[in-house]
Amino acid sequence: MDRRELLRRMGWGIGSLVAAPAWLPALTPSSGEFVFARLRYDSGDWDYNPKVCSNVLDAVLQYTSIPVKQDEVVITLDSADLLSFPFLFMTGHKLVRFSEKERKGLVRYVDNGGLLFSDDCNHDVNGLYAKSFEAEMARTLGQGTLQKLPNDHRVYRTFFKFAGPPQTSHELNGWGDNTVHGYLKGVERNGRLGVVYSNQDYGCEWDYAWQNKRFRTKDNTKFAVNLVVYAMT
Repeated sequence: MDRRELLRRMGWGIGSLVAAPAWLPALTPSSGEFVFARLRYDSGDWDYNPKVCSNVLDAVLQYTSIPVKQDEVVITLDSADLLSFPFLFMTGHKLVRFSEKERKGLVRYVDNGGLLFSDDCNHDVNGLYAKSFEAEMARTLGQGTLQKLPNDHRVYRTFFKFAGPPQTSHELNGWGDNTVHGYLKGVERNGRLGVVYSNQDYGCEWDYAWQNKRFRTKDNTKFAVNLVVYAMT
């Protein structure tokens, strides 16, 4: 299947998100294949920004030689299959509250080299997602482990080179708050990022019909490529 045909088939909405139960091996990745995995958590709106997957896959196909899986996988932190997916996307506006099983699953995931990318769609400083996610990281991975990433961190240089986190039009102009977050936060385990946390609202920036990408003067999905390459190497 060529790139154009793959992308044509990826114009789905929330109703066609694909769950990944343990008995469905077709959705587990082949060797070296990138699968966009989305975290499902019961406390919040985990299924927001449904077109992010198609744009991230488009960018990976366009800029790298990494093979990709067409179907988005929706998975929980307590799934036995979680370790099959080195990259895990999380988004929402609302409360983040994990169960004990989910917390144990997250610890196991990051300790085995997985990367959780958590993007706050509210992109504010003291919103519900921000406060509850940061509290959950302290509860799960340890107080003080979520720290600002320096602008020369390796995640900004794994493929494309950035002088820190790329800004988004949503984060700069959304909701009238004019708040600029010049940083991302992360949790490192065993010398490697296990969590990257963003107030930049990349999810809304990447949530558009992939066909419209050719009209954009600046490709805002390049940072997603860095995250994918970091997670897979």
